[in-house]
This record gives sequence, structure tokens and C-alpha cells, in this order.
Amino acid sequence: MDVQRQKEVAGTILQQLGGNKFMVMVGAHNLVCSGEGCGTMMLRFKGSKVANYLKVTLTSMDLYDVEFGKIWGMDYKVVKKVEGIYNDMLVSLFEETTGLYTKLF
Repeated sequence: MDVQRQKEVAGTILQQLGGNKFMVMVGAHNLVCSGEGCGTMMLRFKGSKVANYLKVTLTSMDLYDVEFGKIWGMDYKVVKKVEGIYNDMLVSLFEETTGLYTKLF
């Protein structure tokens, strides 16, 4: 997968999560895209005691595999892993898992 396509997939995933509003609401930083699967977006965020790392991978079936993790120092622990979810489930999964809101009501 070429770099341009990786950026497009990561951008689409970010928009489905809420775009810039999502980034601000959760204190997201270190946004990275990769060619894993059909495209992957990874980022770190602040404010949750449960997790501080999110990895969303687009699968060949046009579904998402989502991994929440906790990074501290040089250690990493997978907190929750969900496979095969639809794009409209991303926000609710993030909010339920982390306890953070992605938008103001």
C-alpha cells in the first residue's frame, strides 16, 4: 500500500471518529498511519485511566479492528481488542471503553 493511500485511510478513520473535534476533546497526539491491513490509524490520547493508545485497522471486509492499550514508560498492555465493527460503532466503542466524550452535547 502506498503512503498516499495510508494517509487517506487514516484520515477517513479520524473523520469517522469526529475529526479535529475528536482530537481536541480527547487530547489526541502522535497520530500515525501505516499500511497494516488495508490501512491503520494509531494515536495516543489523554484523560482516561483505562487506556491512552488507540489503534484502528481497516480490514479487507471494510470493517474495523480496534485495539485499546495502555502505554507507560517502555511498557505496553492491550486493554481491549474488538474485531469486525462498523464505522458507525467507532465513537460509541471509544466512549464506552475510555469513559471520555468525543463531542459536546
